[in-house]
Amino acid sequence: MIIQAIGLLDDLDKELNTYAMRVREWYGWHFPELGKIVQDNILYAKSLKAMGDRANAVNVDFSGILSEEVEAELKEAAIISMGTDISDQDMQTIKALCDQVISLSEYRAQLSEYLRSRMNAIAPNLTVLVGELVGARLIAHAGSLINLAKQPGSTVQILGAEKALFRALKTKHATPKYGLIFNASLVGQAAPKLKGKISRSLAAKTALSIRYDALGEAQDAAIGFASRAKLENRLRQLEGRMLGKLSGSAKGKGKIEPYDSNRKQDTPGLVSAAKTYNPAADVVGVSFPKGDSEMEQKKRKREEPAGEATEEGKADVKVEAEVTIEEPKKKKKKKKH
Repeated sequence: MIIQAIGLLDDLDKELNTYAMRVREWYGWHFPELGKIVQDNILYAKSLKAMGDRANAVNVDFSGILSEEVEAELKEAAIISMGTDISDQDMQTIKALCDQVISLSEYRAQLSEYLRSRMNAIAPNLTVLVGELVGARLIAHAGSLINLAKQPGSTVQILGAEKALFRALKTKHATPKYGLIFNASLVGQAAPKLKGKISRSLAAKTALSIRYDALGEAQDAAIGFASRAKLENRLRQLEGRMLGKLSGSAKGKGKIEPYDSNRKQDTPGLVSAAKTYNPAADVVGVSFPKGDSEMEQKKRKREEPAGEATEEGKADVKVEAEVTIEEPKKKKKKKKH
């Protein structure tokens, strides 16, 4: 019953979208501005059925369908519309299609309520963890609840992504992290970096819940609620750890991680670690007069006349002479050895 209901629900969604797009295109020749004013397909069909020709929009009350602001905008647009006139027979045909759209939407709501009640009766723990739609799709993909209960958590995690899995194994690339379970609310709440971890934890708890629903005697959802509380706590811990790592306050100071080519683009690494301060490279013992930099002193030495040598200049010449005398001796000693 669940497999047939979820299959019919998906078919109804496709048909509703097709019919709604056809209504918008068909009526758009007469009143094209209505498509931009009313975005929802069901409200669009109800407004069209109540209004008919755009000339009647001023006298029609849309209070039960649209809000006051949208209603005022619709009536203003109807007066200055650029659409063409259509015959009464065309309008009756468009209204008949609107009736089909409205009736299908009402039947879809009834079917969705039926599926929710059946899932709560047959697999209450699975419904609490992943929701009735995702749970029903998992059951439909496996074939039955018993077949799904035979699968381990790793299989439940990637159920629905078999094509991507075998393609990744064949090409030796990274395997997918989630399949149908990606649509669960817990995975949707997680940050992009944490979706893989949460989906793995959720698949493990989901496998236990499915086995309890299929093989257990009790029909309560106690395990599902307990598992969901643990997963929510786990998600909060991972998010707090990620925030602490980003701010550098996780464990003392933040560490600068080396570059990793396999890392994704949303978490870029650094090319190299930051250089630390090296005090041994400092130059000690050099002092300049106040207000004079090294470049200024060199410039001043060049400007001095050749005959007028200062005492500092003489001292520099003596030091240079001593250096030139000592260097040949050192070289001779090296040659003798």
